[in-house]
Amino acid sequence: MDTQLLIDNLTNPALLFFFLGLVAVQVKSDLEIPSNSSKFIALYLLFSIGFKGGQELAHSSLSMEILWSLLFGIFLAVTIPVYSFFLLKKKVGVSNAGAIAAAYGSVSAVTFVTAVSFLEMQSIEFGGHMVAVMALMEAPSIIIGVLLIAFFSSKSASVGSLSTMVKHAFTNGSVLLILGSLVIGFLVTDSQAAGIKPFTTDIFKGFLAVFLLDMGITSGKKVKALLDKGRPTLIFAIVTPLINGSIVAFLSSGITDSIGNRLLFSILAASASYIAVPAAMKLAAPRANPGIYLPMALGITFPLNITIGMPLYLAIIQAF
Repeated sequence: MDTQLLIDNLTNPALLFFFLGLVAVQVKSDLEIPSNSSKFIALYLLFSIGFKGGQELAHSSLSMEILWSLLFGIFLAVTIPVYSFFLLKKKVGVSNAGAIAAAYGSVSAVTFVTAVSFLEMQSIEFGGHMVAVMALMEAPSIIIGVLLIAFFSSKSASVGSLSTMVKHAFTNGSVLLILGSLVIGFLVTDSQAAGIKPFTTDIFKGFLAVFLLDMGITSGKKVKALLDKGRPTLIFAIVTPLINGSIVAFLSSGITDSIGNRLLFSILAASASYIAVPAAMKLAAPRANPGIYLPMALGITFPLNITIGMPLYLAIIQAF
């Protein structure tokens, strides 16, 4: 792995604000981002990346590579939850294993956005269709997680109906916004898009930095809860993402030659959802403990991917 690349990533202003959030918790500071502001910034990031992805997609001709990319994303969203579930079922129970499996099969939009920023810093191009890949990976993993819980649970009646969950997966605010923004970005003309460029592009990195500050504060508060749960979940939250990302960094060469697209595939495979999945699991599997899967995704896997993961996956891609 390129040491300078790792150093550059660790000194990224947005990432440093994430560390500032962690430090604030450790020194018991009263620093916090108002919840309404945090929610607005999260919505903005999803809107911006979806809109810009739609614009990129509008300038790309539909090709077999794009079709295979979409199918590959869905394949990852189905297979990762299955083996994750069986790795954890005996250690944390059926409901918790299903929730964790759904989280790690799904994706983190914020990690994806950070990876996009990382690629732009490295002047590496990527396809707008990767935003569509990200959006499509959200729902299948949630559905697989719910099906696994229902099948292996002795009290399947406690699990929400599949039809309700399918609807919830596609109408979840983050999924709907990223898909809707993608469609809108695809439909508008270049001159119309230029009219809102100061909002969609120019202030993007600033908002990302503030959001990661908030994520650092939230992560710092939740890491202790995860550590109290024991080594199996901690090891899974560290090892599994790195394995998933590294394998996909290698396998994605069969889908695309684009270094940027391959890195985004790796991040999608390695990241874990801490927005859409917790909301879905609250409805579908109320017996699953969010004090386990939420800190795993947000407190461990998220910072791991944006510090070590991205330079590692890029190094593998460039080597193969």
